[in-house]
Amino acid sequence: MMKLSRRAVLAAAASLPLMAGSAWAEGLISIIVTDPANPYWFTEGEVAKQTAEELGYTATVAAHKGDTNVESNLVDAAITNGAKAIILDPANADGSVGVVRKATEAGIPVFLVNAEINESGIAKGQLVSNNAQGAAIGAVAWVDIVGDEAKYVEFFGNPADNNAATRSNGYETVISQYPGLEKVAEEVANWDRTQGYNKMQSIIQANPDFTAVISGNDEMALGAIAALKEAGMLDKVTVGGFDGSPDAVEAIKNGEMAYTVLQPVAVFSREAVIQADHYIKNGEPMVAEEKQLFDCLLITPDNVDNYTAAFTLSE
Repeated sequence: MMKLSRRAVLAAAASLPLMAGSAWAEGLISIIVTDPANPYWFTEGEVAKQTAEELGYTATVAAHKGDTNVESNLVDAAITNGAKAIILDPANADGSVGVVRKATEAGIPVFLVNAEINESGIAKGQLVSNNAQGAAIGAVAWVDIVGDEAKYVEFFGNPADNNAATRSNGYETVISQYPGLEKVAEEVANWDRTQGYNKMQSIIQANPDFTAVISGNDEMALGAIAALKEAGMLDKVTVGGFDGSPDAVEAIKNGEMAYTVLQPVAVFSREAVIQADHYIKNGEPMVAEEKQLFDCLLITPDNVDNYTAAFTLSE
């Protein structure tokens, strides 16, 4: 897996102007992500940290790795340490409701990034990619390449994350319009490259008669690609991803992945901290809407050279 340098990640957000007031701030902003071993979540944490430090705060980044017990302990630590705000990528749409409520009741505003919780009115903001829109543009691109007749495989993300179902449903909405497109396997691979690799190996052994893969994220797609390469099948299988990770971009350049859908994580991670800063200073939300959607972008061989930094596509 490609390891992103801090310099490369921070370059992704450097051109985004700060919109908060100029008054200098101080105090701790606690940033809790899922797993920085994934370049997407690494970028999320690093951009949020840099933005907080630019605004005058001390910032820490920790990871729950999808474990709600770890998440609860990290939120407890943020409360104990007197955090001014928490930036949280929630571990579970239902299971994270309690920790958000706990922090809010302790007087600490919580801004969610990347994933939602299944309750409104607790977090001060929920800033996420427009996953339905992203899935739609990805599925349309996929059909354009695959055609209207094919057997295909779908990789599904973590079922505890609403994004997994939203993307899968978005794919289905487009693909179901073509009766000749037959799903022969669907596997849950939990956003993970190794699981994508292992699940694809099993699919190849059980049912190798397919010519396309559509994946809920890049990591699962990249695992599938590795297995397909080993089996000598990649030249006959179209693979589409979702995230816009640097490794996926390299795979597009190498002709191994057909496209990926870029999530603007560098944008909404920065924006979440700016909104937190505004709330800390003014005691009210900067944006009236709690749930805020950020549109995704399609990356293909035609525009891949416009990918100028981690999760950043220039015009």
